[in-house]
Amino acid sequence: MPQSLSLVHLLHEPQVQQEKTPLLLLLHGVGSNERDLFSLVPLLDQRFLIISVRAPNTLAPGSYAWFQVNFTPQGPVINPTQAEASRQAIIHFIQEAIEIYKVDPEQIYLMGFSQGAIMSASVMLTRPELIAGAVLMSGRILPEIQPLIASPEALSGKPVLVVHGTADTVLPIQHGRASNKLLSSLPVNLTYKEYAMAHEITSQSLSDIHSWLRERLDA
Repeated sequence: MPQSLSLVHLLHEPQVQQEKTPLLLLLHGVGSNERDLFSLVPLLDQRFLIISVRAPNTLAPGSYAWFQVNFTPQGPVINPTQAEASRQAIIHFIQEAIEIYKVDPEQIYLMGFSQGAIMSASVMLTRPELIAGAVLMSGRILPEIQPLIASPEALSGKPVLVVHGTADTVLPIQHGRASNKLLSSLPVNLTYKEYAMAHEITSQSLSDIHSWLRERLDA
């Protein structure tokens, strides 16, 4: 692992060699680490160079967050300073990965779960020129990010897949539906799916994600 990259990460080399290598960046949820989503690698498209990144804020040994969050009856309350620092850190990491791993800057995809989905949305909506598409699993879109959303011209046609569980008790389904509503008001290419699942990734949702990513690469 090159020491010059700014965030700790795990790397899976593409198993199918191409002239231009696409990158899939995995962003884990709060309290987890880079090994969590990396376990999904065998079930993802092997044309990708896949990087799973560790969030920068330590909660406990092996437990990290993109930002601290408190769950209240009124909804999640976040540390916005940490969220913005993590947004900038991911943008910087993408730029480093392009340089060091020589991936195709036109084929960079984000795939995040929960807080990782929140960060994926934050990066994609504010810096769409860096991102070819994003998979948002069981997340939400921060109100704090909305004033920073890029122009309609910059977002036009950007592929986004949102998946959410109707039995989610951590980020209930209204967050997924709010994301659907907001993204539907933008000129992105949105696919929205609900599943009879909790705050999790199931074989069905992962199969749909794999198909969606495969279609993007095939296109």
